[in-house]
Amino acid sequence: MPDDNKLLSTAQAADYLGVSASFLAKSRVSGVPAIHFTKIGAAVRYRKSDLDEHIAANLKTSTSEPSQAA
Repeated sequence: MPDDNKLLSTAQAADYLGVSASFLAKSRVSGVPAIHFTKIGAAVRYRKSDLDEHIAANLKTSTSEPSQAA
């Protein structure tokens, strides 16, 4: 499996993004921010490539730029 398609647990994804696992859990419920994930049985997993896309889509050059809602 290529590294970009590697599946990460919530804890691993949170560590990769520099946020808490709780932040990702809340994001899954509310959809904000929209971070793609998959479920395999009861397990929640994040593709590294989806996390990288989320980071790229939210790059800013100023703190006054509006955030993407979804």
